[in-house]
Amino acid sequence: MREALVHGGALLAAIRTYGGARADWLDLSTGINPRPPALPPVPPESWTRLPEAEDEARMVDAFRRFTGAGLEARIVAASGSGALIAALPHLVPAGAAAALRFAYGGHGKALEAAGHRVVRIEDPRDGAADASLAFVANPNNPDGRRFPAAILLDLADRLAARGGVLVVDEAFMDADPRESVAAQAGRPGLVVLRSFGKTFGLAGLRLGFALVPPALEAPLRARLGEWPVSGPAIAVGTALLEDGPALARLRVGIRAASGWTRRAIGEAGLEPMGDAALFALVRHRRAHALFEALARRRILVRPFETEPDALRFGLCASEGEAGRLCRSLRDALREIAA
Repeated sequence: MREALVHGGALLAAIRTYGGARADWLDLSTGINPRPPALPPVPPESWTRLPEAEDEARMVDAFRRFTGAGLEARIVAASGSGALIAALPHLVPAGAAAALRFAYGGHGKALEAAGHRVVRIEDPRDGAADASLAFVANPNNPDGRRFPAAILLDLADRLAARGGVLVVDEAFMDADPRESVAAQAGRPGLVVLRSFGKTFGLAGLRLGFALVPPALEAPLRARLGEWPVSGPAIAVGTALLEDGPALARLRVGIRAASGWTRRAIGEAGLEPMGDAALFALVRHRRAHALFEALARRRILVRPFETEPDALRFGLCASEGEAGRLCRSLRDALREIAA
């Protein structure tokens, strides 16, 4: 279970530990859309030539329209939002940096790697304004909390007045953009991150975007180096970002999958928590035992070392998968209660 505690998606590790073949498993350990769109054709030269600046600019323009960001926001693409999370702390002088206590672990690791002293907070309103740099995910991963856009914009303004920066990680926002601050990007003190792979279900493509104020564009690009996005990722990203009807269909499919999954969890006797479209959190006093009971039934969810009563469930791709989850959850709960 150790690899699963570090990150979701450790299906091969689960197979080594609990047996079975890949086809036997229902992997609900990530917050990635299990119903991705059909892949658009990729021009052969995308594989054989270095990416062209004009092609990347077209993708960035499509992303700008997709998010509603104004021209004052500068947009920097990278090989996944993880690369941006790792780079951004190096652009702010080392000092006190705030990160949510129960949140994506990569935020704190990136801050520490850049020499910041990390202050763990429960809520963006509690202590973040005293930091030089703060990371807040909205909706938060893994508990699905949503923070009002007005609160985050006020916090960004307060940090900017002190020369600080608020990074709002909107990796899970595309599926349901309520409370997004992307349209306000470009103002001092505000950086917004988006992860292409979550909502589009193409995490292996490795594509992410940062919307930054003008002063941060050049240093961030310098930190990322030349050609931070592959040609195939640019081709696929551009085609899908330009396809408005496809995105609408994706969101409809995600709502359906979220409904199936949450209903299955509820009918098994647990309460799905949080307000994130791509995952739900469950609390149970024997969460780690429940994780292992589900794994023995070839269902992989996400446990947490720092929150031993928490499990995160990704989305079932069909009503049939949701039925299997409900039955397995009921059986697992009976097993650990015996």
